[in-house]
Amino acid sequence: MSTQSAAPTPTRLRRTVAAAMTGALLALTVGSGAARAAPPIAGPRPPGAAAVLQRGLDDLRDLGVSGAQGLVRDGDRVEVARSGVADLDTRAPVPIGGYFRMGSTTKTFVSVVLLQLAAEGRIGLDDSIQRHLPGVVTGSGNDGRHITVRQILQHTSGLYDATGDLPGLQSPEAFQAHRFDHYTEAQLVATAMRHPPLFAPGSHWSYSNTNYLVAGLLIERLTGNPWSTEVRSRILTPLHLTRTFYPGDRPTLPRPHARAYQQFAPDDPLADTTIINPTVAAAAGGLVTTTADLARFWQALTRGRLLPPAQMADLHRTVPAESLQDLRPGIAYGLGIMWIPTRCGGYWAHFGDMPGVTTLNAVTPDARRSAVLSITTQLADPTRAPALMQRELTLLDDLTCA
Repeated sequence: MSTQSAAPTPTRLRRTVAAAMTGALLALTVGSGAARAAPPIAGPRPPGAAAVLQRGLDDLRDLGVSGAQGLVRDGDRVEVARSGVADLDTRAPVPIGGYFRMGSTTKTFVSVVLLQLAAEGRIGLDDSIQRHLPGVVTGSGNDGRHITVRQILQHTSGLYDATGDLPGLQSPEAFQAHRFDHYTEAQLVATAMRHPPLFAPGSHWSYSNTNYLVAGLLIERLTGNPWSTEVRSRILTPLHLTRTFYPGDRPTLPRPHARAYQQFAPDDPLADTTIINPTVAAAAGGLVTTTADLARFWQALTRGRLLPPAQMADLHRTVPAESLQDLRPGIAYGLGIMWIPTRCGGYWAHFGDMPGVTTLNAVTPDARRSAVLSITTQLADPTRAPALMQRELTLLDDLTCA
């Protein structure tokens, strides 16, 4: 597979919408390949990031989102905005700085921990998975002897996405029946092993939550601690991200928070999906956070506060995200991080979904500006959902190119 450097040529982009939690869990998922990024909004741009952010969130509300909040950090200057409601019944406003599930943005945290372990000489990116997790990646043609740590982190392993087999993500009734189910990473990986690989390792790119469930198991094998413990001690505590954590089996969110709403099928009403056991996502998407914490994380990471130069280079060494090229040529994936080209160059990111909530984020390559959006509705309507995705990504373009 050919690789590309950290800054592909500028072009257009659109968020992916459903390659993991069946359109609900990940952060990098893709929806219809026909939907493309909207062109920049015509007319004069309102002055300042705050006005751009507020107008964007209001547009998302008008497109059918129950509520949204956003934050932009430019150096030490912070702008925040919100739109819509936190609860469709009470009509309370969206809380500024409220908690939310970050979904697959968790993958960046997990990748950073493994890269720190690589810097310490405890694992090599080109080590086989079998070397560290013997007998875990096997069966149905899967073979951990021929899959490397790098391929796991970069989604070039070919492993089937276990999310596709989860029963609670198919309908409102199934969600209610299974929302408290407990999973372990080992169970979810074993589920994926019942399926043959999608391709030979290293030959293609395909997003799979299974990769980061394996990454979580690697961290535990190497350190003797759960992945979440290492994330806390290596990232959250040093950066003072006091409002970011892994809830384990706890299905509720701390207050304040907006409620999450999922439309499971185009004609379905919105279903409340706020309460869910995060072990369904675990190392692939289980962290909870706030906009302020997440924006600070992205700036700290990009400034090199978490990784030595060699591992930063590994983090940013990308391959084309093959299935996303029709959305915006040049979209690329590194080790738990995406490169998104824009009209002014591009930004680093990792989007995330859990049922009923989407997290979008962006940080400029110089780390000067970061932006985080939390949107608490996921739509299945074939007209409104693509329009919503287009507007989300145009908003990130506008915020990072201002």
